[in-house]
Amino acid sequence: MTATNQMQTSIQNVDIAIVGGAMAGATLALALSQLSSPNAPLKVALIEAMPPSTNHPGFDARSIAIAHGSIFQLSRLGIWPKLAHLGTPIRDIHVSDRGHFGMTELNAEQFHLDALGQVVELERVGKALFDELKKSSVLLFCPAKLSDLKADIDAHTLVLDTGEHIRAKLVVAADGLQSKVRSSFNLPVTQVSFEQTAIVANLQTDKPHQHWAYERFTQTGPLALLPMADNQGQPRLSLVWALDDEAANKMLNAPKQAFLATLQQAFGYRAGQFIDVSERHAYPLNLAYMPRPIHHRCVFIGNAAQTLHPIAGQGFNLGLRDVMSLLEVLQEALLAGNDVGAANITHAYLKAREQDRNTTLTNIEFLVRGFSNQYWPLALGRNLGLRLLSWLPPLKTPVAHRAMGWK
Repeated sequence: MTATNQMQTSIQNVDIAIVGGAMAGATLALALSQLSSPNAPLKVALIEAMPPSTNHPGFDARSIAIAHGSIFQLSRLGIWPKLAHLGTPIRDIHVSDRGHFGMTELNAEQFHLDALGQVVELERVGKALFDELKKSSVLLFCPAKLSDLKADIDAHTLVLDTGEHIRAKLVVAADGLQSKVRSSFNLPVTQVSFEQTAIVANLQTDKPHQHWAYERFTQTGPLALLPMADNQGQPRLSLVWALDDEAANKMLNAPKQAFLATLQQAFGYRAGQFIDVSERHAYPLNLAYMPRPIHHRCVFIGNAAQTLHPIAGQGFNLGLRDVMSLLEVLQEALLAGNDVGAANITHAYLKAREQDRNTTLTNIEFLVRGFSNQYWPLALGRNLGLRLLSWLPPLKTPVAHRAMGWK
């Protein structure tokens, strides 16, 4: 159901208002539209500034890896069947440390799986999700931006730049790193700069990827390649290349052949020869997180709660676990006939997310610091660790489970 954008003074009363309709927000909205309440249908509103496009910050030209555990959860919600045709399976992952002896592999066959995860292009996923939203019971306000947020004891009133007002018992902030909801409440966020920038682009190669993904640690930071669907029969890989800010600016503006040559030297020829590259985009790399991703009648999910370095591809996968935890808490509240925005509900969400968030944030920072450091005892230790994973396959199990989003 699409709300009109005509100026109006009436207030739309809903149970839950989601601010931000990118991956986490759109997924939550679709899932909530299926939740049952013993008293009355759950009324859900989704506010999103712009429809999916290459200019959309959440549905842009990037590709992401959706872990096996996340595919399972999306399937439970009935969402993955709508997206499956957009996915390219990851069946094998090769991890290496440039200039050192450490390397290991993770293989789907070892875990009796068809794939360790799926790679999807965000712009195409965004369009598919919004097609589903338009067919659902969700009140979709798009394009619309939150201009003001008025707090009250039993609800919040959201004022949109279209003039519309929405009164919600619970506000879910899914509006990214620069969250308008967070700033409206003046809530703190901890930010750590890695002094790195990610160069993101699509590569054409001279040989099929055969569903291999690669994570290569270099002196400046990690370099990841993900398998993509062929483009008119031409094999493609999605590139995320972390560089120090100066080198990133140089590579962003380098002539195409110079860029490809430098990239080839950094990565090697394991994935074949890089023969073409799409438009390049740059993203500053930071770790940002809210110490407490809740407030009065408000919870924060996805990048609004925490924004990760892409080193292990865990951004959306962690955000989806936010979504699943919130759904479980809300389902219990609805079955008990409780107020969905009550303090015990928001605190139950906080408790449910605490351990997983802390573990993931700690692991990500360790990987970034540990694999970008050339201090020889540390380099020796991490390379021995990678070799041990190859020599002793049982050690791979907890690593693979974490990579696949299993808890």
